[in-house]
Formats: sequence, structure tokens, C-alpha cells
Amino acid sequence: MAKRPGPVRRVAEVVGHTLGELSRAIYRGPVRARISAALARNRVVTRTRIELARGAAALDGLRLVFLSDVHAGNYFDADDWLGVCQIVAAEAPDLVCLGGDLINIAEPEVLELRKGFGLLQPPLGKYAVHGNHEYHAARNPKLWRAVLEECGVEIVTNRGRRVTRGGASLWLCGVDDFLRGQPDLPRALEGRGPEEPAILLSHHPDFFLESAPHVDLQLSGHTHGGQLLIAGRTPLRHTHHGFWSGQFYRGEAQLYVGRGVGTSFLPIRIGAPGEIAVIELARS
Repeated sequence: MAKRPGPVRRVAEVVGHTLGELSRAIYRGPVRARISAALARNRVVTRTRIELARGAAALDGLRLVFLSDVHAGNYFDADDWLGVCQIVAAEAPDLVCLGGDLINIAEPEVLELRKGFGLLQPPLGKYAVHGNHEYHAARNPKLWRAVLEECGVEIVTNRGRRVTRGGASLWLCGVDDFLRGQPDLPRALEGRGPEEPAILLSHHPDFFLESAPHVDLQLSGHTHGGQLLIAGRTPLRHTHHGFWSGQFYRGEAQLYVGRGVGTSFLPIRIGAPGEIAVIELARS
């Protein structure tokens, strides 16, 4: 069962819900076209090579795309998602990983994603975990799960599965949202082989302090890269450990924090463009 938010977070969610409803009213007609075009121009494809501490040779060159913080319904609709998926499909990744906050304030927003998912057919699958906005939209997001599974996305919240390529394998797993869910890393790693590299999806990057001794790579979102960076500072408080965007290290474990695809509350990004992250794995 998802955690109940405290009073401060409840107030924040009421404010967020109000702003989300306002964004729906604004995002239509000619205004929609201008906002959509501006956000799309500011969205970039990044390419990162990450060396894993373990794994067989056949994993070299495996390519995954990591997407998070779509916030469908908040200045982002089915056509916007279709455009993102066209870019992802052109990259022809082996895996697509979705790091939570695919919707914003209401479960039916997930229906905006149906059309685009049809373009994504990576040979090793599509995987997703919950973010805090999934629980903001519904304490038990059944519709979210049903639509994603209907579109061929496997939910790996507090579970994992073996992914094989050329006779080599890795353990692809995920945990529940750090703020609103019940993350269970031992359950996520249950079944993993001792020499298999583990790739963990966790919406919140601060979970890396717990996961680092046990995984090779954690993929996270949540921060939007700060979204509004002015003189290197942001009004957001989405990480307590400086995990805003890019790569971080603890021992042999690595964390990659994506800046997210969409926006929350305001359709503006300064110094932190939206990101479609293409990651190529290699052995160290």
C-alpha cells in the first residue's frame, strides 16, 4: 500500500492539482501549438556510455533508452508523446526503461500514452516503475498499470527479471517510489545471479544511498534536472544529496539521473532541457 502523504505534502498536492487543472485549460488551440513546439525544441537526445563492473562480453554495446517525468496531461498530450516515441524508435534501442511520473494528476491521463507506445518495440522489452505522481493521481493506480501492460510494458516495481542478450544476462529490476510507495530492494533483487549486473529503476535518485552496495546501475528521474536553473540554483527541492542530473558514483555502483521528458506546473525549462537519454552499456 502506498504511503499516506504528510500534511505539508497534502497541501503541495492540492496546489499541484489546481495548477494541473489550470494547465489543461491553457493547453489547447493556438496556445497548445506554441507551447508544444517550444518544449520540443528544447528537448534533447543525450548519449552516455556506462561501464559496468561485471557482466559477460555479449552485454557490450547493449543500448537502452531511459525516459521519466513525462507528466502526461500537464502541457503534454498524445501528440507530444507520439513525437517522443518517434525519436526513441529511430534510435532502435534494445530496451526502453520508464522511470515514473508518466502521468500528472489524474489516472485517465495514462490514455494519452497508448498511441505512442505502439511505436516502441525494443527486442528486450519495455519496463516501468511507479513515481510519486502515479500515487498522486490514485492511491492504487490500477488503470495506469492496466494501460501500460496492455501496451506491452512490464511493471517491475519491487520485482525483477532476467534479460538475456547473446547468451549473456543482466538483472533488470525496480523499486516502488521512495516518497509515496514502499520500496523493497531485497524483493527486487530476488532471483538475481551472483555475476549478473543489476540495473535498478528507482524514480527518486536519493534511493541510491540504499541501493549502491547492491546494484551496478540505478536509473532515476524526479528532479527534472532542476527545471529552472539560474546561476546554478533551482527553487526545486527534489534531492537532498545533489543528485540533480547526469552520472554519480559510489564505489563500483553508478547512478544516472535523467532530466525528464515533460514539465511540472510550468511549461518552462531554463538551463535544464528535457531529455531522452540513450545509454550504451559496456564492461569495465
